[in-house]
Amino acid sequence: MTYLVTGGAGFIGSHVVDALLARGERVVAFDNFNDYYTPDRKHRHLVAAHSNPNFTLVAGDIRDTEALAHLFATHKPTHVAHLAAMAGPRYSVQHPLLYEEVNVRGTMHILDLARRYAVKGLIIASTSSVYGALPTPWDESQSADRPLSPYAATKRAAEILAYTYHYQYGVPTRVLRFFTVYGPRGRPDMTPSLFVDKMRQGAPITLFNGGVGVYRDWTYVSDIVAGVLAALTCDLPFEVFNLGNSDPVELIEFVRVLEQITGLTALIESQPLPAADPPRTFARIDRAQTLLGFQPQTPLARGLAQYWEWYRREYGC
Repeated sequence: MTYLVTGGAGFIGSHVVDALLARGERVVAFDNFNDYYTPDRKHRHLVAAHSNPNFTLVAGDIRDTEALAHLFATHKPTHVAHLAAMAGPRYSVQHPLLYEEVNVRGTMHILDLARRYAVKGLIIASTSSVYGALPTPWDESQSADRPLSPYAATKRAAEILAYTYHYQYGVPTRVLRFFTVYGPRGRPDMTPSLFVDKMRQGAPITLFNGGVGVYRDWTYVSDIVAGVLAALTCDLPFEVFNLGNSDPVELIEFVRVLEQITGLTALIESQPLPAADPPRTFARIDRAQTLLGFQPQTPLARGLAQYWEWYRREYGC
């Protein structure tokens, strides 16, 4: 079997690549190494993978139909983890058309090739942002039809297209809604990196509502990867899963834990919560627990300690 991981040099994608290789699988990573953050950093994510004879890296863009068609024709993947995307609700507000190109049309390209090559398992990475401002805890039966950002809207559109491809063509697909993933290799625009960078500089960090009344369901990356691998190889024809820690933490508490772990002090600057951000994210994970055996193993303090160890190595501090 051959596993294709789109976005394979990214934060979650590179961890999925490593986990599949550790299991002895043949893995092809596909990534365009765009400049949303430095491509050098993404290449570092794959240093260990390159030493494995079962690993192949293909540089390309999911918007490029010819490149994707050549990839499928050459490597004939049996399973696809589609993780490539433009991420981030706030950035999408400024660049909505880019998000449509990548997250909707790019996903269509993957779906159609999965149909043509009769893949045995496809996962589509989605996001908790599809729930918008619905009352929490969020479960997969909720409508998720009022997203707050172009990012969330394009991810929801990709989910709907995935169902259509399953219904019309029988593509075996699992949609995974990730909840506030953090950990080693996390993007520099994500909250842990933004906060630690500012704390090291002695500069103020921005806390929406001063961190009070704003909750996030922080989920450590290795727990997410376990869910991805379980969804890739299960026998379900189509399903939607929340993958979260199911334990929301108030943002001010998150900062206090980060201070304890790093020994750094956070200077707080309060600002209103952006319109693209819900006040709380909270995953119900009963479906993933029952059908995938998904069970988060990493409490926030341990996950942030492991993130801090990686950060110190990455930045030499």
